[in-house]
Amino acid sequence: MSQTSSAPLLGDSAERLPLSGLLALAMTGFIAILSETLPAGLLDQIAGGMTISQAMAGQWVTAYALGSLLTAIPLVTLTQGWYRRRALLLAIGGFVLFNGLTALSSSNALTLVLRFFTGAAAGLAWGLIAGHARRMVPVALQGRAMAVAMLGQPIALSLGLPIGTWLGALLGWRATFVVVTVVALLLVVWVLRAVPDYPGQAAGKRPAALQVLRTPGVALVLLVIMTWILGHNILYTYIVPLLGAAGMAAEIGQVLMVFGLSALAGIGLVGLLVDRHLRTLVLLSLAGFAVATLVLGQASSWALYLSIALWGVTYGGAPTLLQTACADAAGEGGDVAQSMLVTVWNSAIALGGIIGGLLLTGAGVAWFGPVALVLIGLAWLLAWAGRRGGFKAGSR
Repeated sequence: MSQTSSAPLLGDSAERLPLSGLLALAMTGFIAILSETLPAGLLDQIAGGMTISQAMAGQWVTAYALGSLLTAIPLVTLTQGWYRRRALLLAIGGFVLFNGLTALSSSNALTLVLRFFTGAAAGLAWGLIAGHARRMVPVALQGRAMAVAMLGQPIALSLGLPIGTWLGALLGWRATFVVVTVVALLLVVWVLRAVPDYPGQAAGKRPAALQVLRTPGVALVLLVIMTWILGHNILYTYIVPLLGAAGMAAEIGQVLMVFGLSALAGIGLVGLLVDRHLRTLVLLSLAGFAVATLVLGQASSWALYLSIALWGVTYGGAPTLLQTACADAAGEGGDVAQSMLVTVWNSAIALGGIIGGLLLTGAGVAWFGPVALVLIGLAWLLAWAGRRGGFKAGSR
């Protein structure tokens, strides 16, 4: 175990990781994030093409988030008895169908419904990816496997959205949605060829959602997720006004690129160490995030870029750390717990936008850091309290 834990994420142990299957899971996450965020980079084109305001076009993202938020737990619960690859293909099929129909729709009301169902497909996908990755490898490699399966999120945020925006400028927003649809269709073939299938849970062994929530450690992990991701999104959602206060609003592209690349580095570090040091990594990540938040208020550009890089590193590994902790705590109820994680995560994103907006219009940008620091500190204390359940010390 010590030998595999010292190997790099995709290095000496690569022959023991089913990389093709894990990367197919990562591509599923990539398409989920790209499907969610693509309208944000195409607001002008969508508003003009659909004859709606940019604010209404922005509701395409809201409808998607609501779909994930409201349906993740019911869908994962309903499909507990299904063979797992079949459930995963249902989610990917949702991306194919609803993104394809979005490309053809001329009605904004219909498109909002389609976006809701696309979000529902994403909620199901996120509830399955972590559990599937864990079942594909021995226990000693589960953290590393999840790190590979989670690569899709930061890649989509750092590279996928800019590429999608570029395609939109080149081909138009409808053609861009067609491209995403075709990629999702190709992913169906990839999953059928590379991702193994596993039986679902027998009827008598399927834990109810409330039973899973009562499992020691699960609720604690979910509270850490809420406070950590809420603090992150208060800052990340309003990164432009934060940069504006530092006189760096014009550098938003470079800042987001630094964040995305740093997040990839964070995934690599976490993948290397998570199976032996999950608790330590969580506490260090939150401490690093707190330091980055303090430095964000500094005036010098080099200090701001350093803080963005540190923030990216600490956030990049967060999905792997938190999903691993959640799955470990839940045991046989892992898929249901992951659907709860999706719900809490999306709730934190929504609340981050609301609270950040209230701060921006009320107290001002100067209060973003202090509010985020309170949330980060609370997350750290909760994680520290989870020594016996949720964030146990030592190797997994």
